[in-house]
Amino acid sequence: MITCEYENITDEETVGHDWRGGIFGVGAMATRRNFMMVCAGAVAALTGWPAHAAVLTDDGLYSEEWFLESFLDLAEDLQEATSQGKRFAIMWEQRGCPYCQETHLVNFAQPEINRFVRENFVILQLNMFGSRKVTDFDGEELEERDLARKYGVRFSPTIQFFPDDPATLEGKTGQEAEVVRIPGYLRPPHFLAMFKFVREEAYQTTSLRDYLKQAVR
Repeated sequence: MITCEYENITDEETVGHDWRGGIFGVGAMATRRNFMMVCAGAVAALTGWPAHAAVLTDDGLYSEEWFLESFLDLAEDLQEATSQGKRFAIMWEQRGCPYCQETHLVNFAQPEINRFVRENFVILQLNMFGSRKVTDFDGEELEERDLARKYGVRFSPTIQFFPDDPATLEGKTGQEAEVVRIPGYLRPPHFLAMFKFVREEAYQTTSLRDYLKQAVR
């Protein structure tokens, strides 16, 4: 897993580069990203699945057109996801994060990943250093950056996954309520497996480590 802690990089099991050119250099990441985008485009052409196009927003974050447009009330957002038969997740990002960009331009560009996440999850994108007001599950209203600190979000991207029953969240903060989180960048196979781990509620019967060993070979 690769994580971005502001400007410090921890490299554990995937490859990439740090903010200054790092482990394999910007060129290595760009080459891999270009290759994956070409492959995703070819698969889209063969399957009829729409080509992927992430959008760069005014606040400098890449975003997906299918991400949730929200009034930033987390309890309401989770209720909306549940009403659609989907799981709710928050994706934390920051301007200039190379691994956030990689998540959009490589991971979400793969039709299988894009399709599975869109069909099974409602994702709210928040900015680790943003100033928009968000109402937490416990009713407290905070700016995004303060909510990130409250939740202990230190890396970008971080994805928090929540239970599908709103009743279990009453009086809890997001950090207390989450079932699991991705604290950093995951390669596409592990990224997809993580979403399946949540969708299948495998966290109730097995550890994430054991699940990934079986799911990604």
